[in-house]
Amino acid sequence: MLMNKTFTAAAVAAALALAAPAWAQSVSIAIGSEPTTLDPQLRDDGGERAISDNIYETLLQRDAQGVLSPLLAADMPRQVDATTWEVDLKSGVSFTNGEPFDAEAAAFSVNRIINPEFNSEQASFFASITGAEAVDGDTVRIVTSGPDPILPARLYWMKMVPPGASQNEDFASNPVGTGPYMLDVWNRGTSIDLVANPDYWGDAPQVQEAEFRFIGEFGTRLSSLLSGETDLITNLLPEFVDRVPNAVSVSGLELPIIILDVDDGPTADVRVRQALNLAVDKQALADSLFAGYADVAQGQLMAPSFFGFNPDIEGYAYDPDRARELIAEAGAEGVEIELVGTAGRWLKDREIIEVVAAYWSEIGVVPNVRIFEFGEYLNRLFDPETRADAIFVVSSNELLDADRALSGYYHMDGVGASNNNEDMAAKIVAARSETDVAAREALYHDVLNTAFEDAYFTFLLNINDIYGTSDRLSWEPRVDAKLLVKTMSVE
Repeated sequence: MLMNKTFTAAAVAAALALAAPAWAQSVSIAIGSEPTTLDPQLRDDGGERAISDNIYETLLQRDAQGVLSPLLAADMPRQVDATTWEVDLKSGVSFTNGEPFDAEAAAFSVNRIINPEFNSEQASFFASITGAEAVDGDTVRIVTSGPDPILPARLYWMKMVPPGASQNEDFASNPVGTGPYMLDVWNRGTSIDLVANPDYWGDAPQVQEAEFRFIGEFGTRLSSLLSGETDLITNLLPEFVDRVPNAVSVSGLELPIIILDVDDGPTADVRVRQALNLAVDKQALADSLFAGYADVAQGQLMAPSFFGFNPDIEGYAYDPDRARELIAEAGAEGVEIELVGTAGRWLKDREIIEVVAAYWSEIGVVPNVRIFEFGEYLNRLFDPETRADAIFVVSSNELLDADRALSGYYHMDGVGASNNNEDMAAKIVAARSETDVAAREALYHDVLNTAFEDAYFTFLLNINDIYGTSDRLSWEPRVDAKLLVKTMSVE
């Protein structure tokens, strides 16, 4: 005999949750490279960030559109004087090993990443910070060498680490954060599995398990999505947006360039560097490789949305005849130019490198293309002693401010710089502490113009971020390109 019953919405939802298969609470994400470390303060590694963004947290966060707000901080930072900021912290937050996240931990995290002996590849992004100390249990004080108008944006980038666990020798492979997820297992060369942090201080995420697969080859990434093995793939090729269950894109922060050695080798001659810029048809590159999902870069490692962008720089036109003339004037016909890159880390990275090399060969130089696996590629990018004549890189700028790009790639001591221009370096430092907005912008415009005229890079494109997703995944791509699993849900 059937009995009539009235079911509440909550009861139905609970019943459905119990009946849901385990895969409904998990996602699988394909990324282009394996992390070189899971220490979030050590390297500037996109593969590492994809994982550690879910394990570690920062004092401030951005929403999908890039607006800053508190995360581990209780409120936005307050400025005590020209060089001193204080941040009140949320209370009751702990790392997954039980260490408290308090002002001592926050100060330790700041001091660790700026310590020259730690030798962080991210240090240039925090060059203005001289130290931090705990004021009391829930307040940290941060001191800068001069006024720093974008300190809040820097705090959005800097991840907080536990003072105890981070000093263990195995910290790089056994991460301990405050975030919504924890490391379950690292299958070297294959994948990393994360599980939800049961004691997370914030709202519990819907997705309980996340697998990050390392798939450098695009065809394999695409196949994994089409077969249902993965729910999200990065760097979807524009020509395949109609092939996947869903394609989502956002105006990207990633700017591909080629760093040219200003000090040594054939590219030490400014005429050669200018010729290498004039040799490349950037519009054809955007149209043929990206089908409308990229714009020609305006001669600077900046997008128009970044503070400090110089609208007066029009970029290098495509002029192969003038490029040949400059090569002849420099006596560089037939010289070999070593061009280093990696494959699978960024959207069409190998293809861009090969097309650029083909353009260069048409003006009378001989490109020697060398593609390295990502770890070795990073060694060559960040070590001036092993840097090639030309090295391809895709720089992202989550600070949305000129200081990040200029500190890392324009300043002579930046991790990706290849020039010795002391005057330009001094202007970058001065702009970092300039509180007059117009004066700061003018300094940046001057620096960008110098680097353009002296062709420190081969400027290429501004590309969109394109992702392929499964039908069951609900997720909004972010302007900062973070893959935050806590913002994902599955049907």
